[in-house]
Amino acid sequence: MKKRGLLVLTVGLIFLAQDARADKRLTWTSSYSYHPAIAIDSNWYLNVVWDDFTPTNWEIFFKRSTDMGATWTANRRITWTSNSSAHPAIAVGWDDILHVVWEEGLPGNEEIFYKISEDGGATWSAGKRLSSSTGSSLLPSLVANSGGMVHVVWQDDAPGNSEIYYKKSTDHGISWSPSRRLTWNAWNSQYPFLAMDPADNLYLVWTDDTSGSREVYFRQSWNAGDTWTTTKRLTWLSGLAVAPDIVADSIGELHIVWEDALPSREAIYYKRTQDWGTRWEVTKRLSWTAGHSQEPSLGIDSDDNPRVVWSDDSSGNKEIYYRKSTNLGADWTAAQRITSTSGVSSQPVIAIDVNGELNLIWSDDTPGNYELYYQKRS
Repeated sequence: MKKRGLLVLTVGLIFLAQDARADKRLTWTSSYSYHPAIAIDSNWYLNVVWDDFTPTNWEIFFKRSTDMGATWTANRRITWTSNSSAHPAIAVGWDDILHVVWEEGLPGNEEIFYKISEDGGATWSAGKRLSSSTGSSLLPSLVANSGGMVHVVWQDDAPGNSEIYYKKSTDHGISWSPSRRLTWNAWNSQYPFLAMDPADNLYLVWTDDTSGSREVYFRQSWNAGDTWTTTKRLTWLSGLAVAPDIVADSIGELHIVWEDALPSREAIYYKRTQDWGTRWEVTKRLSWTAGHSQEPSLGIDSDDNPRVVWSDDSSGNKEIYYRKSTNLGADWTAAQRITSTSGVSSQPVIAIDVNGELNLIWSDDTPGNYELYYQKRS
């Protein structure tokens, strides 16, 4: 363990070493535990979903902690199909209903499915199919509020290229609006991610390569998804922008991160707006290493300060790195490496709790197959 305050110089970037937090292994399966997602409810319980190949095909599993990550329930399998169920997303309104979406491989193509739990994950509703397409419906993202509103976006290649689609429910997922196409581009619109602010306004980011390079684009809705603003391009870099993540704070600022492939490697970038998306500030680069910085995940604390984690292979294998801002995204702390394993640490996701602590879930193949791990950090 490195002592607090020791500065370690690593490939052009100063990393501040801090006391290590113990990693907690969450899954003990015979196959892959992958693609985690996390949400915190009004009791500050941690709720996690992921896809797992242990049943010999991909299925969605769930577990939770009711004591801020100290202990966790047993794994609970929530899908039982003969098809592959993968890439889950989870959201919880302040009514504490849990909402989960995922992509499911039906014969011929993938579709988006949804289910809820009203008792903290003890029991779950039957799966509801949300999309019906001739193409592949993939990578869903969702948000929910306590008034029964649930909003879902995903990408679908039925038009011949991938486009972003949207639908909503106003009654806790019982009934749903028709699917609505939100992008109409010549090339692929992919990696959609949806956020909602305290006033229930919606913010959507995705990547699109219509311009000749893959860039991040943005739309918002001020009326619960009934209408959407015109598309706004947010990035103008020379690489390939993918995996955008967006959060809304309580004072009118939006924060986004993404990975962008430079000529030789990927790096993590950040951008913010202080007026709900009208004007965006200059892009900030958050990672500067000789390795590949990928898979960013963004969170916001109760003081409206953003925090970001990502994976980076500078050390020879992928590890998780962390930066945070203490002034609303204007400046950032030095990057910290917060995992150190013999295997690949990847797919990090975070949520910030009432104490301002970061709750990190990631997938790691140190045991010989990918398992989920957890760490808490200030």
